[in-house]
Order: sequence, then C-alpha cells, then structure tokens
Amino acid sequence: MSSATVEPRTGHQNPFGWLWRHFRDFRRTRPFWGGLLAMIAGVPILYFPYAHLTFGGLTIAMSTTAGAGSLIIGVLMIILGLTAWFQPAVRVFSGIATILLTLVSIPVSNLAGFGLALLPGLIGGGLMVSWAPLPEPKAGSAAKGRRRGRGKDAEDEAAGNALAGAGTAQSVATEPAGVAEQATEVAAEAAAEAPTAQLPAQGTPQEPAAQSAAEAVVPKQAGATDPEAAR
Repeated sequence: MSSATVEPRTGHQNPFGWLWRHFRDFRRTRPFWGGLLAMIAGVPILYFPYAHLTFGGLTIAMSTTAGAGSLIIGVLMIILGLTAWFQPAVRVFSGIATILLTLVSIPVSNLAGFGLALLPGLIGGGLMVSWAPLPEPKAGSAAKGRRRGRGKDAEDEAAGNALAGAGTAQSVATEPAGVAEQATEVAAEAAAEAPTAQLPAQGTPQEPAAQSAAEAVVPKQAGATDPEAAR
C-alpha cells in the first residue's frame, strides 16, 4: 500500500502546530509587541533597587529610599502590558500610561534602570497607542457584492440578447429592400431595351397654333386684298 492511499489521521494532530496557530491568531488580534516591550521595560526598573551585586568579596546593595517607587512603577508597567494583551480596547490608555511611567522612572528609579528600560518603555507605549485592529468583512456587504455581481451578469446577458435581436431584425428588414432594388433594376433594363414607338397623333395639335402665329408675324403685302373684305 502506497503513501498516497493512506488516509490522513484526523484524530491526532501535531501539538506544536496547534500551539503555533493559536499563538499566531493571538498575536495578530492585539498589540502583542507593544505589551511585550512594556513588560520587558518594567523588569529592570523593578529589579535594580532590590538587587545585590557582588564583585569578588564585595557586596553592593542598590536599595535606596526610592525602592518603593521603583517597585510601583515596575509592577504597573507589567500590568499595563498584560492589559494591552487581554483587553485591547484600552490599548491607548495603556500606551500613554506606559510612556509616562517610563519618563517618571528616569529620576525615580536609577535613570530608568540604568537606561535599560528607557527605549523598550517608550517604543512599547508608542506601539500600543498606534495599533489598530483590522476591519472585519461584514456578511451584509459580502451578500450585497454577490447580488451586485449577479445583477450585473443578468444585465450583460439582457444587453447581449437585445443586440442579437436588433441584428436579426435589421437583417430581416434589409432583405425586402434588396429584393425591391433588384426588381427596380430589372424593370429599368427592360424599359431601356424596348423600342420607343411614336404615336401618330403626336405633334398634330400644335400645327394650327404655329400657322396662326406665322400669319400674325408676316406683314401683309401692298395691294393684297382681304378675301373676307372682297366678299
């Protein structure tokens, strides 16, 4: 049996793939990196006032009177980062509060944890403020788009049918005109080939009129007598 005929196992899935897919969905639906940088910035602010550094046999305690302020600022920054993760609706407030606490920690908490919390706090607060969720596609707009597409297809089909009907009607209308033109040409050729016959009475009615006109124009000669007067 080849590998192509083996049915896939739907009951057993890769746990790492499942975790990665859920983590990817979680990361894309909230200001993940801004909240992470805010929590990272809160760690050095919270750590250094209560740390004991040892150099050889020498122990240095960095706790001062500002230890309580450093503790509050560090804890608040971590809480603001978690709030941006699990409550994205208040991301603007969390970002602005993170930026203000980072600036306050410069004089209060050993120059913002010796500068280690300054850049992460400012960048994380800016990312939280500027983050915005992607607009979700509405079902109504998608249905309207489908209806518009169907209506447009129907209109195109109706227009095509109308153009086809107009072409058919035009062809039907031009056929009798062509037949009439052919009949006219045949009649003209037959009339041209037939001999012209002169009517016998043609020109007869014009003779008396021409004679009277000639008599009126020609003057009477001297000594001629009028037959009517002689009678």
